Amino acid sequence: MKSKQQVVYAFIDSQNLNLAIREMGWKLDFARFRVYLKDKFQVEKAYIFIGFMPSNQGLYSYLQDAGFHCIFRPTLTYKDGKTKGNCDAELIFQAMIDFGNYDQAVIVTGDGDFYCLIKHLVENEKLKALLVPNRYKYSALLKLKEFRIFTKDMNDLGKKLAQSGPQKKNPHKDGTLQGESSIGDTKMIARQKPNVKRGKRS
Repeated sequence: MKSKQQVVYAFIDSQNLNLAIREMGWKLDFARFRVYLKDKFQVEKAYIFIGFMPSNQGLYSYLQDAGFHCIFRPTLTYKDGKTKGNCDAELIFQAMIDFGNYDQAVIVTGDGDFYCLIKHLVENEKLKALLVPNRYKYSALLKLKEFRIFTKDMNDLGKKLAQSGPQKKNPHKDGTLQGESSIGDTKMIARQKPNVKRGKRS
C-alpha cells in the first residue's frame, strides 16, 4: 500500500533571493527555479513575496505564468530614490495561515528575521529545507546547529538556473494581474481566483 504523498509548500523571500543571486554574478530564471523546487523538494505550491510596483506588472505576470503564487506588499520610495518593499511579515503570516494545509515547508531566504518561523517549523517537524541563496553570506541566526541538517544553498546552481537570455515578461492581454495583496484589490490586480485567499490588509 502506497504511503500518502506529503504536501510541500515553498515560501520565498524574493528580495533576499534576488539580491543574493545578483551578488554572485548571475540572474535567476524563475521558470527554471519553479521546476527545480518541484523536482528537488516536491513543492506543490510556491508562494513568492514581493513588493508591488505598477511598472513591474510584466514581471509579476511572468512569475505567475511560471507557477508562483504572488503575495504583494506596497513599496515605499525614499528621497534618495531607493525603493523598499519588505515582505517578512507577509511571509510569516502566510506560513501560519496555511500551517494546517501542508506537511512540509521549504523556506527560501538567508534573512535572520525568519529565525522564529524556521525554529517553529523544526519543532513541529514541518521544515523540509532551508534554502539559502548564498552559503557564504547569510544570517548567523540561520547557522545554528539545529538548522544545519535542513540547510541547502544555491551557489552551485548557476549553470542550471541562470537566465540564458532576456527575461520573459508577458503581461496579460487585458493588462491585469492575478494575485493576493496586502494593499487590497486595485485596477492593476485582477479579481482573485476562487481558491485564492486574500492577505490581511496592512
